Amino acid sequence: METHRLSIEAIEDSSKKIDSVFLNSPQYINEPLSKILGCTLILKVEAINPIRCFKGRGADYLVSKSQEDKLICASAGNFGQAMAYACRKANKKLVIYASVNANPLKIERMQQLCAEVVLFGNDFDDAKNEARRISLEQNIRFVEDGLDIETLAGAATIGLELLKQFSSIDDFLIPLGNGALLNGVARAIKHTQPGCRVIAIQAKGASAMIESWREKKMVSHSKIKTIADGIGVRMPIRQALTDMEGLVDDGVLVSEEAIIEAMKLLHQHAGLVIEPSGAVGVAALLEHGSHFKNKTVATVLCGGNLTATQIKEWL
Repeated sequence: METHRLSIEAIEDSSKKIDSVFLNSPQYINEPLSKILGCTLILKVEAINPIRCFKGRGADYLVSKSQEDKLICASAGNFGQAMAYACRKANKKLVIYASVNANPLKIERMQQLCAEVVLFGNDFDDAKNEARRISLEQNIRFVEDGLDIETLAGAATIGLELLKQFSSIDDFLIPLGNGALLNGVARAIKHTQPGCRVIAIQAKGASAMIESWREKKMVSHSKIKTIADGIGVRMPIRQALTDMEGLVDDGVLVSEEAIIEAMKLLHQHAGLVIEPSGAVGVAALLEHGSHFKNKTVATVLCGGNLTATQIKEWL
């Protein structure tokens, strides 16, 4: 994998430049969950920083390297918060396009972080297409999570941190949305621990990336149906699929019921508020536990942005 477009040097560079508030997140074996799920479960908790998700790593690295005074992006909510946080710190203007159906808590947070938020379309991909159109029309750099290499390099630092503490992981369950998290972390893991199996996790109601990867062709859906909005992609990024080649060993789809049960278990046994996208790794253990029995398994709890209503309903 030495020819992968994400170099190990870029990952190491990002680990030196990312705001320390996003680095060295908690990582530990959760004994109660390990007992329930029949494996040794390592949790990497990316939900207790200023934006409650992992995306601050890649966004901060990207903004620190950018020369532009104004940027534009699209987001289901978490990447927008990350970009808004980084742009405010760097005194850059930011326009974020989000769906009219985006999580209201995430929209409010983006606005509080001084970004201009434009609501457009029924889902993330609609918003992204419009943001890309406006960026061309107004000649503003369009930042794309999962495509811009800095978003992968930032996410990859999660893998570096984990491997410093845990020298032998059998399986790494990673949520898959646009691919920055999966491809970044997998690149770091496979470079250092090639024997570790990297498994991409998606919701059954938003399975386009895993389907595309399996079939080795672009598979898009007309709509998605999942509570896991942070990984709800219906139109894959072609480059992200290319990035997955040689890094990903398997893909698993999980049900909505398992996602909610996983969120409850994480709340009860780890004291954490984790959003649906962050809980899919544990959901995979619930539904496919026999594949992981007695193994050492790691997963990234990649975000924890829930509204008060969602907390009441799901937890």
